[in-house]
Amino acid sequence: MVDNTTLEDGAVKETYKQSLKELLPYGMLATKKWLAEQGLSAHALDNAVKTETLLLLASGVYSQYTRSISWEGVVASMQRMEQKSDSELPSEIVGGLSALALSGMSQYLALGSKSHVHLYAQEKLPTWLARLSLPATFEGHSTNKLWPEELLQNKVFVKEHSWEQELPPVYFSCPEKAIFEVLLNVPDAVSFEHADELMQGLVNLSPRKLDKLLTACKNVKVKRLFFWLAKRQNYPWFKKLDETSYDLGSGKRVVAKGGKLDNDYLITVPAHMIDSE
Repeated sequence: MVDNTTLEDGAVKETYKQSLKELLPYGMLATKKWLAEQGLSAHALDNAVKTETLLLLASGVYSQYTRSISWEGVVASMQRMEQKSDSELPSEIVGGLSALALSGMSQYLALGSKSHVHLYAQEKLPTWLARLSLPATFEGHSTNKLWPEELLQNKVFVKEHSWEQELPPVYFSCPEKAIFEVLLNVPDAVSFEHADELMQGLVNLSPRKLDKLLTACKNVKVKRLFFWLAKRQNYPWFKKLDETSYDLGSGKRVVAKGGKLDNDYLITVPAHMIDSE
């Protein structure tokens, strides 16, 4: 909690600045609402901006001066503010393509000067994210059609990206979970070819984690597509999965419009990908 004593006295001012540095370290940001919840009054916040202790990044969003904010700082800050307790995972997790990149698969991803960060959550992303002027964009994806709530709190499927010493980590999906998140967006935002290329890099997935994810996954299209792509690579982990153990639904599903029907998993896929097998 921050001491809201007036800042007229020099010693008090230094004590206040030190408390604020502990509350909001360099490289992190915070919203006015969250700072108020930590005990920072509106008056003290105004004084911090006037004395250039805090920088107003956007309406209602602050950071300390002299340090630029990276996308990791934004996400770590958001996760810290959204996390209900130390024992629970935050509401928003870096997932999909971004999580695979954090796991070392950036060679398979389109790179650019501006980071595009995929965040997965049950609810919409906080509106203040769109107000930031940073060399990064944040895209939100709903998990409601993919995972049950209890799986989202299972730390087995979440990894920590230590981006800065002594600062909170960025939480992101493990590769096994991330590929399911990618497949949710096939073919609208991710092409079959890109998904196939990603699967080629997933040599060492954990069959135990995949079993739990396939059992929990709520999306039939994603599960069928996962098995179709995994069969093309036929890695050792694939051979340890019994597809009859999972609910793959019934009937045919159109995934690729105008594509050919795969007779094993009853989904339509691009004709050239079947013909090349």
